[in-house]
Amino acid sequence: MDGSVDPHHGRLLVMGGAAGPALLGRFVELAGSATARIVVIATASDSPESTEAAYLEGFAALGAGEVRALRLENRLAANAPETASVLRAATGVFFTGGDQERITGVLGGTATDTLLHTLVGEGRMVLAGTSAGAAMMSATMITGGNRAGVTADGVHTGPGLEFLPCVLIDQHFAERGRLNRLLSAVARYPHELGVGIDEDTAILTGGDTFEVLGSGAVTVVDAGAATDIRVPPSGPITLAGARIHVLPAGCTFHLPGRRPVTGPPPEREPAA
Repeated sequence: MDGSVDPHHGRLLVMGGAAGPALLGRFVELAGSATARIVVIATASDSPESTEAAYLEGFAALGAGEVRALRLENRLAANAPETASVLRAATGVFFTGGDQERITGVLGGTATDTLLHTLVGEGRMVLAGTSAGAAMMSATMITGGNRAGVTADGVHTGPGLEFLPCVLIDQHFAERGRLNRLLSAVARYPHELGVGIDEDTAILTGGDTFEVLGSGAVTVVDAGAATDIRVPPSGPITLAGARIHVLPAGCTFHLPGRRPVTGPPPEREPAA
């Protein structure tokens, strides 16, 4: 295993929020640049029309061949045959920010949910999400929490859509001081790998690894080697012997091995 991201495996581009042109441009490139067919889904947003318009304009300016919005406001739309037709034609799907529970409530278990997993798994598209669109990719999804300490009630969780199994994703990580809530989450779910993604930063997954992209860093919290974990109903959590990695752009991480991959940064894969 050389630590590179396999371009033929289903790819996820998971952004921590406030993504700049370089990261959004990478998504356009992965989706095929001038031949890209990008679908923007703003289900998480409380103002989907303006959110869609901003991303449609932005992706077009970055050279995407075709960009369209797919409005999924209810489960009827998420199960509609015409929705499946739009998704099957896409080379890239982008979930915007907002409230991640809107995404899981509308899409969870629907035909859209199943089809997106199939298309990503077969390597037929790149799936990207920012902020709420990143959080929903976890199996166990962080939905909130802002207490000062590392406590059981310092984080709120729920079921995500599990595009990236065994990983707990948090976003706006450094900017909103979310280390305590990620530690709280990992202590409650030690089988999950905690991944906190800064703004204008992303992880690109493919195969067994992810690569860090962007201007910030990714913080990985691993409780697998912890010697003691105690989570009382109230008061501070005990979490002894856990490992923390802080990885800037160019670093890669081996997910099954739970370890950073040493050596030079991987070569960039060709566009789809």
